[in-house]
Amino acid sequence: MIKFYGYKKCDTSRKGEKALQDLGVEYEFIDVTLTPPSKTTLKKIIKQSGEDTKKFFNTSGIVYKELKMKDKLPSMSENEIIDTLSENGKLIKRPIVTDGEKATVGFQPETFKHTWSS
Repeated sequence: MIKFYGYKKCDTSRKGEKALQDLGVEYEFIDVTLTPPSKTTLKKIIKQSGEDTKKFFNTSGIVYKELKMKDKLPSMSENEIIDTLSENGKLIKRPIVTDGEKATVGFQPETFKHTWSS
C-alpha cells in the first residue's frame, strides 16, 4: 500500500492527493504533523527517493524559520538531520509518497505522473 505523508491544510499536499486520485492510485494518508516518519522509515524513504537529505525540509514553513534551520543545516550531520525531521513533522517537506520501493518528496506533477501511474 502506498503511504502518503501529508497535511490536510497544505496546498501542496492537497495537489498531490488530487493527482494520486486522478491516477486512480489507492493510498493511506498519514498526517505528517501528527505522525512523522520514524528515523528508520525516513532513512529508507530518503534512500528510495535518491534526493539529498536536506531536500526533505519544508524551507517555507514557519517552524523551519523559527528554529533558524537555514543557519543550522550546513553544520548538521545526516543523522542529526534525520533525528530533527523525525521529531517534528512540520519541518518535513510535503507530501512524501512511498510504496516501500520508491519515494517522492514534494509535488511535481510530471514526477508524480511518471512515478505513481500504474
